[in-house]
Amino acid sequence: MATGKGFINTYDHGTALEKNRVQCNYCGKVVSGITRLKCHLGGIRKDVVPCEKVPENVKEAFRNMLQEIKKEALAKEFGKQCQPDLPWKRNWSPTPNGVKHIKHEASQTAGCESNKQVDMDSGAEDGAAEYLPVCNRRVDPEFAINGEAKEDASSRQAKRCIGRFFYETGIDFSNANSPSFKRMLNTTLGDGQVKIPTIHEFKGWILWDELKETQEYVKKIRNSWASTGCSLLLDGWMNEKGQNLVSFVVEGPEGLIYLRSANVSDIINDLDALQLLLDRVMEEVGVDNVVQIIACSTTGWMGTIGKQFMDRRRTVFWSVSASHCIKLMLEKIGAMDCIKWIIEKAKIITKFIYGNGEVLKLMRNYTNSYDLVKTSRMKFGVPFLTLENIISEKKNLENMFASSEWMTSVWASSPEGKRVAHLMGDLSFWTGAEMTLRATVPLLRVLCLIIEADKPQVGFIYETMDQAKETIKEEFRNKKSQYVPFWEIIDEIWDTHLHSPLHAAGYYLNPSLFYSTDFYSDPEVSFGLLCCIVRMVQDPRTQDLISLQLDEYRHARGAFKEGSAINKRTNISPAQWWSIYGKQHPELQNFAIKILSQTCDGAMKFGLKRGLAEKLLLNGRNCNEQQRLDELTYVHYNLHLQNTQFGVEGGLGAEEIDPMDDWVVDKTLEIAPKIGGLEWMEADCTEATVNVDKPCEF
Repeated sequence: MATGKGFINTYDHGTALEKNRVQCNYCGKVVSGITRLKCHLGGIRKDVVPCEKVPENVKEAFRNMLQEIKKEALAKEFGKQCQPDLPWKRNWSPTPNGVKHIKHEASQTAGCESNKQVDMDSGAEDGAAEYLPVCNRRVDPEFAINGEAKEDASSRQAKRCIGRFFYETGIDFSNANSPSFKRMLNTTLGDGQVKIPTIHEFKGWILWDELKETQEYVKKIRNSWASTGCSLLLDGWMNEKGQNLVSFVVEGPEGLIYLRSANVSDIINDLDALQLLLDRVMEEVGVDNVVQIIACSTTGWMGTIGKQFMDRRRTVFWSVSASHCIKLMLEKIGAMDCIKWIIEKAKIITKFIYGNGEVLKLMRNYTNSYDLVKTSRMKFGVPFLTLENIISEKKNLENMFASSEWMTSVWASSPEGKRVAHLMGDLSFWTGAEMTLRATVPLLRVLCLIIEADKPQVGFIYETMDQAKETIKEEFRNKKSQYVPFWEIIDEIWDTHLHSPLHAAGYYLNPSLFYSTDFYSDPEVSFGLLCCIVRMVQDPRTQDLISLQLDEYRHARGAFKEGSAINKRTNISPAQWWSIYGKQHPELQNFAIKILSQTCDGAMKFGLKRGLAEKLLLNGRNCNEQQRLDELTYVHYNLHLQNTQFGVEGGLGAEEIDPMDDWVVDKTLEIAPKIGGLEWMEADCTEATVNVDKPCEF
């Protein structure tokens, strides 16, 4: 075959094997057929993995050859009847090289069986049909019909931006045909400046370009794991059909990537099968790269497998998401009788105010349009954040219920209005609310630090939790009878679920804490550090070197002395500090960087939408559609995680109050008509567990 670069013999670059398979001479990959080898070496087909070791001159020669084939085939197909405005992508394809040879090639799709193919060089009979229907065949958009000039670069870029918006948000592609969408773009950018992509383009070249860019982004992050290590995050849930699903996210200091999703419903009670699934995922990431697995829950299959995971995987640690553990702490605190009483009283206030338009308007007049209900993406924090708002507006609320506007309103004489007005003067409510916040606000601050952190928190979580406990103790003026019940709740969840040897080692290896005057190494810290050395470092000689080098770090000798200065150890992250000041001790440096580069929170905080993963895991679609959905899912989640990394999302706050929030709507009114049924009994029990007239005692 002649090309722009001359003749090139494909068999000089590949070795023929049995059953029409060929092995690449450069990387050793085996492909089915000589055509796929050409695509593999040329690197322009999206459904064939490109060779990473082929020389550039060979790659360019094969690329030119394949592009000539495409142009010749298109020219033969359309001839002089070609119209330049026709779309380049078609649902069927001509014979690739314009001769009477046939090639039928099925897309390589995850979950599909291998498909037989007839190579285009194998020689078909002259009477054979010239065209075979090939569903969704990928045609490179670099070449227009009959060799016409390719589409304007700015127009293509605009289409890619539109496509990225749809992939990122998960919006159905058919919405691109909406007149309102077109009007919005044309009004913003000028009539006729932007061509809206077609459905075929959304599913075709735009998706492939985004997929290629995503793969390059993922590859860059993967290359960093060897030096920094990474954490495997499990995002598990149960869908409406009762299926147990899980998505795997990998986090390292260079960024986050979505790996894949799985349906574990069939193996939910098989610990060996679950362990095998985790083993396969870790092998995909690189077992030596995985420092820890962070579960999103303490119950269900994650709680079960977590108990025996580290016994089977000695080099990897298992922990539970820090934000989930703080959720458990706050829920247990909220379930205490005295705290529950305060929360129910506060709900009486908010439900009454938000349930009546005139009262809500009056409240906003007195609070300068301030909302009492504090929304949050972390629903378990809403009671305490709202209680904080109520206390901050105490004076304004008292003034409102003492005002003439209130006194002359119909609500002032209603039973509900009288009850809320009475609460405004109830000293036990206000005292109890303040005490509740003294126990919970320190934990909410920890939660904010974890969620909003712009650097790995393993080196800080140990000290942060300890400071939260000390703050609670101080808030209760060191009275054991008052702060100890809260400490016991925190310690129970910390010891059972949250604490990992990595946290203790991170505390010790964090120079900003270690070289401070109040650093304290208790037996738990020493054991955690030793445990990490033994489990993470398999070579006994390297273990000994790390122990000797720790002595240099402990006494701040050599470069450590320079780095121990306050301005040197507090202005950069702990892992960066070790990369600068730990060069004289490479074994300890590598060990410290791998620990201090890890997160202590799970995948839940990234807010991955689960609908696309649920759709992906459904059975019954054909191979091509399954592959396309797999690509869409991969692009969607990784774009979302990139945005999260760059601060597009984050923090506790939510944008608006949910009109159906139980701090706004009295749910008992909704279920009242069901009296006599099981639903009423359950609701009645839930409401009856709280005696709202019981005083709060601290």
